[in-house]
Amino acid sequence: MILSRRVVTDVSASVRRPGCTAVSIGSGHAGSVDADKCPAGGVFVAADVHYLEPGAAQAAAVVAADVAFAHLVADRVELVPEVEPYQPGQFWMRELPALRVVLAGLTELALLVVDGYADLDPDGRPGLGTYAHAEFAVPVIGVAKSAFRTATHAIAVRRGSSARPLFVTAAGMPRAEAAGLVQRMAGRYRLPDALRRADTLARHGLPRATRP
Repeated sequence: MILSRRVVTDVSASVRRPGCTAVSIGSGHAGSVDADKCPAGGVFVAADVHYLEPGAAQAAAVVAADVAFAHLVADRVELVPEVEPYQPGQFWMRELPALRVVLAGLTELALLVVDGYADLDPDGRPGLGTYAHAEFAVPVIGVAKSAFRTATHAIAVRRGSSARPLFVTAAGMPRAEAAGLVQRMAGRYRLPDALRRADTLARHGLPRATRP
């Protein structure tokens, strides 16, 4: 059984305006969004998981009102005391349950961006993103920081001034479209700001001043 401790904080300083419905982010909280950036198609999430000792994990999700992740509305952090041990080629078995916990109660999910691969070869051998697509029924973009030897179909995306590419795969949407979205995600560095934030939250949790 997976137990967890959820921490949610609203990071939007904007004021809800007429014609824009507040975004439900779970645990009785709602994030307000600008009227000109209403998530008419839902909310967009970047998520990451960091593994702790012994056998625990901390999962984080950064929630945005727009597909470029320029307007963030909430952070979510979950401590998951028990996760599956690592098995080569079965990374999704330990990552997916943690994602399931951190995304629980999140409504109107339209897109999920994860650290890793959606599929692992040109024939579609499923990776984390494929299983997440089946689990959450939304398009999933996999953004990997290093090449995987069989994932020759991944699209290399270079951002900022970095010569090192990100490797983009997708489930539930065309890879080329996914690569374009990653290219346009907010942030001037190699890794988009939302993924950098999710990584930091998964490693360190919420800043002390924002904890309830």
